[in-house]
Amino acid sequence: MILADKITNLRKKNGWSQEELAEKMQVSRQAVSKWEGAQTVPDLEKILALGKLFGVTTDYLLKDEIEDEEFTNEPDRLPVKRVSLALANEFLEWRRRAAGRIAAAVFLCIVAVIPLLLLSAATEAPGHPVSENLAAGVGLVVLLVLVAVAVAIFVSCGFKNTPFEFIDKEPFETEYGVEGMVKEKQKAYRSAYAKSNILAACLCVLSPIPLFVSVVTEKEFFMVVMLCITILLAGIGATLFIFAGVRFASMQKLLKEGDYARRDQRKTRVKEAVSTVYWLSAAAVYLGWSFLTNDWEITWVVWPIAGILFAASMCLCNLFMDRDAKR
Repeated sequence: MILADKITNLRKKNGWSQEELAEKMQVSRQAVSKWEGAQTVPDLEKILALGKLFGVTTDYLLKDEIEDEEFTNEPDRLPVKRVSLALANEFLEWRRRAAGRIAAAVFLCIVAVIPLLLLSAATEAPGHPVSENLAAGVGLVVLLVLVAVAVAIFVSCGFKNTPFEFIDKEPFETEYGVEGMVKEKQKAYRSAYAKSNILAACLCVLSPIPLFVSVVTEKEFFMVVMLCITILLAGIGATLFIFAGVRFASMQKLLKEGDYARRDQRKTRVKEAVSTVYWLSAAAVYLGWSFLTNDWEITWVVWPIAGILFAASMCLCNLFMDRDAKR
């Protein structure tokens, strides 16, 4: 019972909630609640971590009496950065601009294959003036240039986001007025966010229709054009998702809501890492298969399949993260 009281007192002196202490200790909030309710006792490893976190000796924590804290010489606590109203406005404005740039870069990556498909199909049309080698060469050059431009945009956004990286990676507190300002902006943007997501979802769902229409004809060039329209519609849908999502996520980060709530920040970082590896792998599979077989009119199926599997992988990731948090 004494240990439970000491943990509670130390937590409150630091101004932390049970969720915040749970995040710092990398355990569930229920585990902290049980410690403070004397329902369970932290194991030795957790007691050592508690002493290091609070800057007190383990002797103080384990003694069966309430007394003044026995602080260690080197408390492992760093000052928490604070987000001012000016910095919050600067961050939101930067993320508004970055949303358009990131969305444009993703769009370029998706549609980069369209010129190659059209040029390759043109070589099969009667009386075509373009040779297969020229079509393939020009198409590949355009594809690589578009992808290179997209990569440059991604890298540029990464560098310009450096002053705000601590918002993603470190604990922070907001100064007076920040929360109210962000909530007002979020409320004003919520309607546009919902409309963008609805439109994006409709475009992604309806994008295969041109491809289905092309089945009625045996003209290869017409089929390729319909495939390009399908890719274009899917690209516009993905762009809308990203453009709206990046802006809304920036507000959630400052408010510590949704996936950016303190108790979910570790989960979010893991999911972001998994997402990055997943989509880089998907791109590698797509490009490798396409270049090795030259069947660009078929290899596009990698992306809808990857989208479905991505949703499943995120569900599994959440399941494993929740199970580990309860241990």
